[in-house]
Amino acid sequence: MKNAKTIVNSALVSVLALGLSTNAFAGKAGFEKCAGIVKAGMNDCGTSKHACGGVAATDADPEEWIYVPEGTCEKIVGGTLKEPKKK
Repeated sequence: MKNAKTIVNSALVSVLALGLSTNAFAGKAGFEKCAGIVKAGMNDCGTSKHACGGVAATDADPEEWIYVPEGTCEKIVGGTLKEPKKK
């Protein structure tokens, strides 16, 4: 009985974790991902270097990104769009 409870609990945790992780990939309506302008420790999500937000090691790393209102990234010195605009 204890083993069955452990399996059920593990399954629930997995489903919750999956639900939380898919929201990170969905993006935010009216915002775009802007890379190259992030201060250390202030990134919004993972990169090829790590899987978590808030762990950027250096300022202005070209791979680290944050969400900014649409149309803002290209106005910021050093900012580059992480994902090209959809037509």
